[in-house]
Amino acid sequence: MKRREFLQTATAATAAFTILKSKSAFGYQANSAVRMALLGCGNRGTHVATSFSQNTEAQVVAVADLFRDQLGAAKSHFDKLNATLGRAPIDPKLTFSGPKAFEQLAEAPGVDMIQISTPPFFHVEHLGAAVSAGKHVYCEKPIGIDVKQAKHALSIAERVHSNQSVDVGFQCRNAPPIAGIAEKIKAGALGKIASVTGYYYAPASKEKNGAPGDEYRLRNWLWDRALSGDILVEQNIHIIDLCNWILGTHPVKAMATGGRGVLTHLGDCWDNYQVQFTYPDGIRLSFASKQFGDYSMFEAGLRFFGSEGAASIPYAGPVEIVGSQPWSWTESMNSAAATGKFAANGAFGDNLAFADREKERAFIDSIVSGPVHNQIAAGVETAMSCMMGRMAGLRGHEVTWEHLEAHGKTYKLGMDLQQFG
Repeated sequence: MKRREFLQTATAATAAFTILKSKSAFGYQANSAVRMALLGCGNRGTHVATSFSQNTEAQVVAVADLFRDQLGAAKSHFDKLNATLGRAPIDPKLTFSGPKAFEQLAEAPGVDMIQISTPPFFHVEHLGAAVSAGKHVYCEKPIGIDVKQAKHALSIAERVHSNQSVDVGFQCRNAPPIAGIAEKIKAGALGKIASVTGYYYAPASKEKNGAPGDEYRLRNWLWDRALSGDILVEQNIHIIDLCNWILGTHPVKAMATGGRGVLTHLGDCWDNYQVQFTYPDGIRLSFASKQFGDYSMFEAGLRFFGSEGAASIPYAGPVEIVGSQPWSWTESMNSAAATGKFAANGAFGDNLAFADREKERAFIDSIVSGPVHNQIAAGVETAMSCMMGRMAGLRGHEVTWEHLEAHGKTYKLGMDLQQFG
């Protein structure tokens, strides 16, 4: 299958079952601009909001961040971007900084949608404020870094209004090659699936400057377990999510090892994990990851093994099924498996080249024409799957889903954000 064929098929299928809402239900006309705000103006947040601006009719009209320097850089960036797109600059009245910025943004008039790209510890709190204010929300993963936050997120999901759309940033599902092969696997192309292998080998994140203490922690939140959830929950979650999505369920138990064997900088996140997840029907996912080293090697993906065939789903390299029902994504077949480049802002090429774009377009379409999305529960399911693996590693014994729900650790921020007011 080629990308053109996939997009034509997807468009036809969508037209067949999507009931378009009238503009009175949503307050928008087709192709009208959705006024969006960026909450969390770091590397990834700025990239995604830029992609929304370039690939959809959404327009960045507001920005908010804890730190004034990041806020100023974001306003400058989007003022220039808006100018190239024939749009107005951001009104200074719609720029917010400090610990209350998320609340001020949620209550701001003239904002239809909020993109949440703050450190993961704050995702659920910020999601709750945006939903309560009636905004549409695009929230980066994970939806919670511990079980307490995950349960809170589920209560927020119940409060989402019938005309609100809430998406979680699992854009890999929308990458055309991955969506194409997932459809084949779900339709039974592999027969009975017995085992899966997954991997995510990434370099270390780069240090960001900041005053010693709490500011340094916040600016280097990827190194801090309470702020990020650890590499399994924050970064590796994309691979676990794809496995959950394709299998249509979550793992029931996990065993894990790993540690902090190379990294010496401040922080407490592990730099490697090896996790054995068990899914219903005895399907096992063997997952391995690392996040250290300055060398350029980057690999991530999944391989499924079934009674009738096997499937390869790498970020870079051939996306294909071998066996009784062979299939391939044509445009991926001439790329080497290890040619992928790591992108800290998520701007990957190869098989993920159009992932962000397709995800963003689907979300804006849900706002403009419907039906609306509510992806919070699915986001929680994947986040808790990763929490179960983290708990198994930290405790050194098998952890079940039920044990995680009852005894999962609650993480504390350990600082007063008012100092940044």
